[in-house]
Amino acid sequence: MKKNPLKKILLSSAIAMCFIAPTPSWADDVAPSVTVPSVALPDFTSVIEKTEKAVVNIRTTRKVSYRDGFYSFGDNPSFSPFDDPDDLFNFFFGFNDDHWERGRGGKLNKKPDSPKKERSVPSGVGSGFLISEDGYIITNNHVIDDADKITVTVEDKEYTAKVIGQDERTDIAVLKIDGQKFPFLKIGDSSKLKKGQWVLAIGSPFDLDTTATAGIVSAINRDAGAYLPFIQTDVAINPGNSGGPLINMAGEVVGVNSAIITRSGGYQGISLSIPIDEAMKIVQQLKSTGKVNRGQIGVQISDVSDKVAKAIGLEKSRGAMVASVFPDSPAEKAGIKNGDVIIKYDGKDITKYSDLPRLVGMTKPGSKVAIVVWRLGKEVSLNITIGSSQDKNDKVAKGEDKKLDVQEKLGFSVSSLPKDEGDTGVIVSETSELAALQGLRKGDIILVLGQQPIKSVDDVAKFAKSYKGKELAVMVTRDKNTFWLILDTE
Repeated sequence: MKKNPLKKILLSSAIAMCFIAPTPSWADDVAPSVTVPSVALPDFTSVIEKTEKAVVNIRTTRKVSYRDGFYSFGDNPSFSPFDDPDDLFNFFFGFNDDHWERGRGGKLNKKPDSPKKERSVPSGVGSGFLISEDGYIITNNHVIDDADKITVTVEDKEYTAKVIGQDERTDIAVLKIDGQKFPFLKIGDSSKLKKGQWVLAIGSPFDLDTTATAGIVSAINRDAGAYLPFIQTDVAINPGNSGGPLINMAGEVVGVNSAIITRSGGYQGISLSIPIDEAMKIVQQLKSTGKVNRGQIGVQISDVSDKVAKAIGLEKSRGAMVASVFPDSPAEKAGIKNGDVIIKYDGKDITKYSDLPRLVGMTKPGSKVAIVVWRLGKEVSLNITIGSSQDKNDKVAKGEDKKLDVQEKLGFSVSSLPKDEGDTGVIVSETSELAALQGLRKGDIILVLGQQPIKSVDDVAKFAKSYKGKELAVMVTRDKNTFWLILDTE
């Protein structure tokens, strides 16, 4: 087919015209730029200056037993206690006597008739804050638990603190120091907190006194499996911050920094604080009596899933399902039955099952309370007289058969369950600071490690021997609630 040369010429001309065509004035059509007013970030200087003197550093020590002896280095000719500074320290001061045999192949030879001795060793560092000029201090229970001596530093001066009261369930403790009129923090109202508000934390992360960090409130009433709901923030919290204050822009305490959610062992943007409104209810009882007298009704409860709600005729998942009623309990006397769903307590809606233990616990024993249960497709109103249940702070001391320390590998120590607590699981007798920061508490009952059901201390020992992971999933029971925790073990 013969090509038409005219078409080729016209096409070339058209392309050329495209390149030489005048450029339109686009500037005439562009909207004028809008000047956005700059928004200044908050200046925390005045808030920090106003509050930091009332934030304290807390150091604890505990007594350990030892006997004089000497070490031989076994069959490992290359072993030296001077390979590592920690080993050198342990060698001279005798910490972890069995460390040599386990970790380095060394052998500890003890003089058979050497007397048993005691010495005080550092056991922890944390934070706290003064709430009155006469020296009352709030901190976390896990900061001072099992300590033989507590030293509080206020404005570079050290004081020996007395424990006024401890509450394991809420992780709140009250201390007292004697001296001059102390600076103290004003108590705020945590119920007025809103998402997005600026807050700051002051404490001693990694023993760095009066370190200030800031962020925003990320969530309110965050349920993380603990007895109390948390304030969630993105304020940087690290080991050593536990027990320090969460402060609003008015310089008022709105929370007690307590835990983090982390996969690295350090801050990852999710920090949890106990609302000061809830903490002060505990503090008032601890100051008055040294202990917390909680209400109880004598039921075991579980969550109500969407499927269960639909099956029993509830319009949505809500309330606390009664799994069992204890004999001769206030619940049994009030007519609560297995399978009931408690949907209202003292006029308050139970939106999730973890709401109920907190509301009951905060009720004064002997009070008469109206409750509403969902039973066989309809609401039933009942009245109940709240019973009293002191915390079982002596769980570990009663009837344990075995103990096991796996803090170095897993972050906690365990003991056998007392006979009156059942025959499945082990009880946490001690936690590392990191494990406590990630939510594990003394008195928790461990049911599962990883995917391994735990029935005894021997099961924990077998698991620890083969464990080589970095993150450990732990199923625990606390206050009749069962949930999972993730512990960083690297």
